[in-house]
Amino acid sequence: MAANSAYQEKFDVIVIGAGHAGCEAALACARMGCSTLLLTMNLDSIAQMSCNPAIGGLAKGQIVREVDALGGEMAKVTDKTALQFRMLNMSKGPAVQSPRAQCDRALYRGAMKHAIESQPNLKLLQAEAVKILSKGAGKNKQVAGVETKTGLVFHSKAVVVTTGTFLKGLVHVGMKHFPAGRMGEFSAEHLSGSLRKLGFEVSRLKTGTPPRINSRTVDFSKTERQNGDTPPTPFSHFTTQLTREQLPCWITYTNEKTHKIIRENLERSPLYAGVIKSVGPRYCPSIEDKVVKFSDKDRHQVFLEPEGFATNEVYCNGISTSLPED
Repeated sequence: MAANSAYQEKFDVIVIGAGHAGCEAALACARMGCSTLLLTMNLDSIAQMSCNPAIGGLAKGQIVREVDALGGEMAKVTDKTALQFRMLNMSKGPAVQSPRAQCDRALYRGAMKHAIESQPNLKLLQAEAVKILSKGAGKNKQVAGVETKTGLVFHSKAVVVTTGTFLKGLVHVGMKHFPAGRMGEFSAEHLSGSLRKLGFEVSRLKTGTPPRINSRTVDFSKTERQNGDTPPTPFSHFTTQLTREQLPCWITYTNEKTHKIIRENLERSPLYAGVIKSVGPRYCPSIEDKVVKFSDKDRHQVFLEPEGFATNEVYCNGISTSLPED
């Protein structure tokens, strides 16, 4: 691909990817006085909460608060956009207590985008990075910038890569699979090849997500209501008061009929058919894994969590799956 020499710009730092990590990296660099470019494939997907629209949880909540103490933005945006706050493990000691907040997906995305757009020293651009540029050779090789899919060249002293699930990403639904960064979005097909040419090892992790459901189809009388904490505890050290209304979540369970359907269709799960060979996160097993590995359990907990104040979408936390739609 021939670079477009008519337009070249120089920055101290280029950040590729505008998810949670990319937003924090770009803001941190800009706030330290570095001229920073943040590249994203879609300006409307900045800080998209791809799976469960929640921040924190066991172990993760502590990390978010550490980022906040260092001047990060995630906790502040959470306090502005959350629809429920809970402090987990309150019956145990303070070392294992952890904050978790269920957020409004659309509000969170908009608030973080506003923080990015308002930040001095930070330029935001919709573009796909396809090549990491370098100069020198051997031990003297240094990063020199980034080239985009349309041939634009941006020079920099450093490049931060926070691509999430997008590098040659694949989505599996049953035995069907197709390229996607996440459902409904394009994957980045070229950047991983550039990283390999530079000598980096590129491997793959598996993540999963449950189907969403329409709240109008739920009989909430058969579920257990789970309210947020009263009063709620802010996520950020810098938030003095929380005034936004909190929405309830709801608890229900799988049953033996659910487990029977799953056991009878395991060969249609790419996880168990050998199609997916990568390693998944320990904290988020699929419902297929739960049914197989914990066969002594006659039910598994499912949290029904609203995705926002202005939508009927409900996230079914606890039944992540790769099984086909039917």
